[in-house]
Amino acid sequence: MAATRIWIKNPLAIFTANNLDAAGGLVIEDGVISELLKAGQQPSQPCNRTFDAREHVVLPGLINTHHHFYQTLTRAWGPVVNQPLFPWLKTLYPVWARLTPEKLALASKVALAELLLSGCSTAADHHYLFPGGLENAIDVQVEAVRELGMRAMLTRGSMSLGEADGGLPPQQTVQQGEVILADSQRLIHDYHQRGDGAQIQIALAPCSPFSVTQEIMRQSAELAEELDVRLHTHLAETLDEEDFCLQRFGLRTVDYLDSVGWLSSRTWLAHGIHFNPDEIARLGQAGTGICHCPSSNMRLASGICPTLDLEAAGAPIGLGVDGSASNDASNMILEARQALYIQRLRYGAEKITPELVLGWASKGSAKLLGRSDIGELAVGKQADLAFFKLDELRFSGSHDPISSLLLCGADKADRMMIGGQWRVIDGQIEGLDVAKLIADHRQAAKELIAG
Repeated sequence: MAATRIWIKNPLAIFTANNLDAAGGLVIEDGVISELLKAGQQPSQPCNRTFDAREHVVLPGLINTHHHFYQTLTRAWGPVVNQPLFPWLKTLYPVWARLTPEKLALASKVALAELLLSGCSTAADHHYLFPGGLENAIDVQVEAVRELGMRAMLTRGSMSLGEADGGLPPQQTVQQGEVILADSQRLIHDYHQRGDGAQIQIALAPCSPFSVTQEIMRQSAELAEELDVRLHTHLAETLDEEDFCLQRFGLRTVDYLDSVGWLSSRTWLAHGIHFNPDEIARLGQAGTGICHCPSSNMRLASGICPTLDLEAAGAPIGLGVDGSASNDASNMILEARQALYIQRLRYGAEKITPELVLGWASKGSAKLLGRSDIGELAVGKQADLAFFKLDELRFSGSHDPISSLLLCGADKADRMMIGGQWRVIDGQIEGLDVAKLIADHRQAAKELIAG
């Protein structure tokens, strides 16, 4: 059968994340980019289909590298609106402990749909809650990803240090180490795909220093090495966490990470705020990635990630929406806007450009997930594309199209293509009844809070 060739023709503007010229658009062949065209250039061979992109700003599909899908059920909940991380967690843990497979399925679908509509093609989720009855949480998430046709890095999270042993989470939310490791192996065997074009991947993700034992950190690192998968955890998010590590382990956060075998290029960390210069140098030397979560960090007043210092040291930087009870949105293009502004507060307007931040949200995020087939527009890369229009009132009078996305507050993609397949057309997700999803999800959220 002859190959399907699609010409994405003459975009209004295009950001490739690698400085390649694609002003004339690009050609997609069987889900992969086969040509980049300069202005006025024609495809080298005839194309079966053409999409006129003259009204669209085209980006690589954005990549979210840290999230908690289940938390879409507890957004903007009154008792935690004004709390910092530790009291916020303590208040929410008992609510989250009531999560069921049905509620998780709805929560995951809402999070993924929201991400997809915001220009995101690949989502990493950090799921660490496995109360009784929710042992197959990751399996539930796999189905949600497949239904929406997105890519995902689903992390098998874990909590093994409950209140009774000096940790933060209640006992009904923690699991024994052998249960965690056995399920981790099962999920990698059942779902983890390797190579270009992978849809589902699995990583191991003990939750945080204050919710898991040192043993499960070490054992997860050993298993990840043995099975060649990635590692993820929260680290250096707040000064409370730093104090916890000093009191319990006698170590600062990066020393603790090193002591359990996690200081490597296999690891990416969520937040990564409270590092001293020596720690930044060590993270960079190890090639450990950092996911910047600006909205969550501002919501919980945690601090500002030292992105440029980390990059200069050699640590890759990506973006994550985090949440959805600490953001409380799952919107990648708006997250890039927040990153632009909060990082300018730290480093100045001249150094933090829209292109730099969009690079974090695409190519940088791909590096965090250990992927080289997504996150940029180049020959041989997956045809994951986000298309934005600038025809709303908010864009009237704007001039530079790529800067306009962030400066004027773009919040919704007009079209999304993943692996050469249209998943969003005219701002609507193909095959998804959004009104029914919202109604079911709202009911589930009410039930979860009510107990």
